[in-house]
Amino acid sequence: MEFQEPRLALNRIYTKRGDSGETALVGGQRLPKDALRIECYGTVDELNACIGLACVAARQDKRTGALAAILLRIQHELFNLGSILATMPEDVGPMQPRVTDADVTQLEAEIDRMNAELPALRSFVLPGGTELDARLHLCRTVCRRAERIAVTLARQEPVSAEAIRYLNRLSDALFVSGRWANLRLGAAEVFWNPNKAASAISPPADETA
Repeated sequence: MEFQEPRLALNRIYTKRGDSGETALVGGQRLPKDALRIECYGTVDELNACIGLACVAARQDKRTGALAAILLRIQHELFNLGSILATMPEDVGPMQPRVTDADVTQLEAEIDRMNAELPALRSFVLPGGTELDARLHLCRTVCRRAERIAVTLARQEPVSAEAIRYLNRLSDALFVSGRWANLRLGAAEVFWNPNKAASAISPPADETA
């Protein structure tokens, strides 16, 4: 599906029109900057910035170069997602950028391909092992927050089913990507062990008195 190219002329960065605490949707409607729809695509924007950091980290090593290319594509998809979330349904154009089932299918294919290389999980994993893995876990948590906001918004206003499905699948993709990055970089995964907590390894207070 071909989308329309951006038609922007960003000669001035500040307009002062948002100084009253409102911003405009694609269709021109003015909303408070803390409106749920603004919070939703603002969180998608935050996710895009986090993925940008992970993409830069992935480019630092040729072993994860393929992942960097995937993350860059995802950044473009997230901008498409932001475009559709910033538009009320009645204002959506036929060639307006958006996420589609094709984007979800591509994520699923990449999840399956990476997961096929990984050992089966026997415990929950903690963010770490490598910097790239930790960054991808941060992306995953921001993605889940964006998904939660989208679900809440969908109870109040129309939200495309593809948008919510994409965020759900992207979170899974980011989790698997973190594990795959550790594998490619030769780093051991960090597994959750409840007995590593201070409460499990410290003697009771009355024994140290």
